[in-house]
Amino acid sequence: MALSDPLLIPAGTEFTPDDLIFYAERADRSLDEALAGADLLVSCPHSGSMIPAELAAFLAPEFTRRLQFDFTDCSTGPIVRRWAEIDPRIVYVENPHPRMVRDPNRARPDDLFATLKEAFVRVRAAGPDRPVDLTGVDAIRPVTFSSLPLLIEPDDDAGLRHLAATFAEVAAHGLEVYERTRDELIGRMVDLAFARARDSRRPVEFTTLSVHDTMNHTSTRDGAVNVERAPSDRLPDVVALCNRGDHEGNPRGNDAVTMAPGALRALAAAHRTGFAVDDPTAVALNQPYPGSREIISAGARFAELAAPAAESGVTLSAVQAEFRREHLIGPVLTSELMEPGVGWPRADPDRVDSIAHACKASWDAFRAR
Repeated sequence: MALSDPLLIPAGTEFTPDDLIFYAERADRSLDEALAGADLLVSCPHSGSMIPAELAAFLAPEFTRRLQFDFTDCSTGPIVRRWAEIDPRIVYVENPHPRMVRDPNRARPDDLFATLKEAFVRVRAAGPDRPVDLTGVDAIRPVTFSSLPLLIEPDDDAGLRHLAATFAEVAAHGLEVYERTRDELIGRMVDLAFARARDSRRPVEFTTLSVHDTMNHTSTRDGAVNVERAPSDRLPDVVALCNRGDHEGNPRGNDAVTMAPGALRALAAAHRTGFAVDDPTAVALNQPYPGSREIISAGARFAELAAPAAESGVTLSAVQAEFRREHLIGPVLTSELMEPGVGWPRADPDRVDSIAHACKASWDAFRAR
């Protein structure tokens, strides 16, 4: 295998919930014990990077390993796994598939064939390597966010139906396991929060956190990730915390927020402490993104429980953390990725450990507010 070849999951691999769930002292504690002591469920919908081998035939020949990893949030997985090892108050669930299988942070298409067909039409109309608006049809993208080729367009509808059917079949073995596991864990942890409030007669909080990373640069055909994004699309120096609100965490118009504005501002202050940053703009709210499908779905679920939660003293929140990838990986790896290349550098274990401890410190500070 050449360094440029995308990395593949062996054909036929089927994941189980146990493959996707991580928590402290996993060898010595059951999941039930971990959930009983946790108040935060962390999910990484885009951390998977290896591509199911069943999809290899659909990949564009120009799609290198560098572009494969750049099209994921691969920096988040090792960090949150390490965080789960050191923090008994979180449980972590990880998507084993990359977003190219289907993006779980987008609405699931009612008709995958139709949305794929429309996506290919838009890509073709835009022209090679040209920016393309895939709004509404981007659950599976034919091109990367840099508009570089990802999937080969089938010659006819029969080929496109085969592509759609293969993607759906593969998703059932990993992505859909992740989605079910995430949703089941949310339900279990909500029930535990109500039970804890009832037994202790004290206020109880449960939060679900969707973790992502985005680089402030996009990639070129030669693999250099060095094209600076427009100012409106750039992440703050460390992280953007999102609740679907405005830059103060307050509701935008009539749209509901998924975490109370005051709580989101307190969480931002806690991250400035946990990550030891002096510049307050290093941690921003809802910019450039307000948060996507995972927190929208969780927020709607929690809204249905608003009355019993208020009566019981339970606070249910959903928040998205969009980290700046350059901060997560550090200056050495960032510099390497800005040069042309086909491979992806190994994560720095010391950097992973440092960021994981900063995440734990941030949430400890939030709890102690």
